Amino acid sequence: MAHSPEKSLQAGPEQVLYARILEKVMYFGLLALLITYAIYVFGVMKPFIPVSDVSKFWSMNVSDYLHQAHAPHGWGWVAMIGYGDFLNFVPIAILAGVTIICFLAIVPLLWKQNDKVYAVLSLLEAAILAVAASGILGSGGH
Repeated sequence: MAHSPEKSLQAGPEQVLYARILEKVMYFGLLALLITYAIYVFGVMKPFIPVSDVSKFWSMNVSDYLHQAHAPHGWGWVAMIGYGDFLNFVPIAILAGVTIICFLAIVPLLWKQNDKVYAVLSLLEAAILAVAASGILGSGGH
């Protein structure tokens, strides 16, 4: 049975839903990045590292920076979002986690379409990404 090229190039409803969510969260994340960066640059919130000291950390590797700056590692930044230079981690985390959100969003649609294998695979993918991001496997969440 020959497949019609036009039909095979059509996105399925789960692909459209995934793309729609990805687009909206991506735009939201980019807007949030711009806003949090402006908050940092214009000094609306006090930074953890004074702007005048930032350049001395540029040449350091991550472990030296964390030690010298007394900065948190892994998900420790969450407790620091009261500082302007850590606030912009929030939209970065949103952008990094959007794939998990997209996979979870398509599961009910896949299940409803009786595509249980892809529904389970989507759940597994979301779980694997969430575990990897959590840092519980010793990766530090990065």
